[in-house]
Amino acid sequence: MPAACDSVLEDIEDIVSAQDPKPHDRQFIRKNVFPKVRKRSSQQSTQTDDDPPSDSIIPGVQKIWIRTWGCSHNNSDGEYMAGQLAAYGYKITDNSAEADLWLLNSCTVKNPAEDHFRNSIKKAQEGNKKVVLAGCVPQAQPRQDYLKGLSIIGVQQIDRVVEVVEETIKGHSVRLLGQKKDNGKRLGGARLDLPKIRKNPLIEIISINTGCLNACTYCKTKHARGDLASYPIEELVDRAKQSFQEGVCEIWLTSEDTGAYGRDIGTDLPTLLWKLVEAIPEGAMLRLGMTNPPYILEHLEEMAKILNHPRVYAFLHIPVQSASDSVLMDMKREYCVADFKRVVDFLKEKVPGITIATDIICGFPGETDEDFQETMKLVEQYRFPSLFINQFYPRPGTPAAKMHQVPAAVKKQRTKDLSQLFHSYNPYDHKVGERQRVLVTEESFDSNYYVAHNPFYEQVLVPKDPVLMGKMVEVNIYEAGKHFMKGQPVSDARVYTASITRPLAKGEVSGLTEELALYFWMILKNLYVPRLVATSIF
Repeated sequence: MPAACDSVLEDIEDIVSAQDPKPHDRQFIRKNVFPKVRKRSSQQSTQTDDDPPSDSIIPGVQKIWIRTWGCSHNNSDGEYMAGQLAAYGYKITDNSAEADLWLLNSCTVKNPAEDHFRNSIKKAQEGNKKVVLAGCVPQAQPRQDYLKGLSIIGVQQIDRVVEVVEETIKGHSVRLLGQKKDNGKRLGGARLDLPKIRKNPLIEIISINTGCLNACTYCKTKHARGDLASYPIEELVDRAKQSFQEGVCEIWLTSEDTGAYGRDIGTDLPTLLWKLVEAIPEGAMLRLGMTNPPYILEHLEEMAKILNHPRVYAFLHIPVQSASDSVLMDMKREYCVADFKRVVDFLKEKVPGITIATDIICGFPGETDEDFQETMKLVEQYRFPSLFINQFYPRPGTPAAKMHQVPAAVKKQRTKDLSQLFHSYNPYDHKVGERQRVLVTEESFDSNYYVAHNPFYEQVLVPKDPVLMGKMVEVNIYEAGKHFMKGQPVSDARVYTASITRPLAKGEVSGLTEELALYFWMILKNLYVPRLVATSIF
């Protein structure tokens, strides 16, 4: 017979009564917190302050490893969950082996991503790790066999990750998958002012909305993120301002479709962008996320003006998926190839040098050789510098999974042919010898360079000089590759500090006041044991 602590609860509300406070109240209303200092006993154990006894199940002291797959929206969710857990006292570790609990934040776009997720669950179980699952896979299909008995935090419930982790550590299996609503209206998700740990302290990822207005036949993400729900403009501007005050010098706007922003709340993307531009300090930059053609068509004039702004990257990601109208119809993409070309041609004319990135799916059900050749012609015509090529994978539960499939060998060959075409041209060769202004924000994967981006969000590798990190500098381009350029800083040029204040240290929690940070630190160090009346911090 299983122990009581092994019982499965369908929802965390099964262990939290209606009289208990909500997470927002516990986090932000500190007037209900009454800590009482209790002096240490002289006979206290000699156990170190940092490490609890090995058999302890006291929540808030364990080590947690977080793994995130997928898009920048998912990465932002992962940063928020890490921040809340760290603020409460959990130790976020990069070492999966030493972690007590694995928080696995999944992506449902393609089969390989879910396969990695499933394998990680198995590995965690084999290592006797506690497991909490997050992201689009469990949200879309929580009843899959390999998810049975495991705790799940829904994509709109990330502000309650501390509760789910606490109960999982105690031995419960809890699931929280509901939607955020206000007077019956669906909200964009958890609050934007939650604590977070940025993967890169110089880059803030802001989700401006969740869900979309489309019903693409191949898309599984729709099952998880749902219909469009936008955050109010004032909340997004406040989040941007807070980020700049914490040393951020680059903001990424993300969502499942940024172009659809605001259609559910009576506003639109250009209105939001003009408000955000006002808040961007000199030297800092804004990057727009992916937008589908139908909605950007309505705002081309205003979008061109915004993309010409000196503090906005002249970059836009517009997925075409196929250059065949019949395939687009089967995908239910709600535009034709002519619409896509109109957007691209207009922006190329009005925003000189703009970078247009796009996506293409190879081997969608029913795609003929003629359809695929139309896609090849489109790539040949525009020679996209950034092209995401995806072999079609039928996702369970989607209409496309029930369609007549293209043979695997054909899909693979088409993917190979398109990849060869993409690699047949070098988009940056003509830029060798140019003098460019770049913002340095990252380290290269091989750790040999720093990564910067010019005004068109083209990648420029610069010398690994710590003085350059977080700076806007001028460089001379001396080499070009398929996906990058290399630049040498100009000796007599001004080096501009993009951040208006010192960036947070790597791993430091964003959004914590000094008082709240001190409070958490004292709990962590066991300098006092708080007695909480009515509620607790989380």
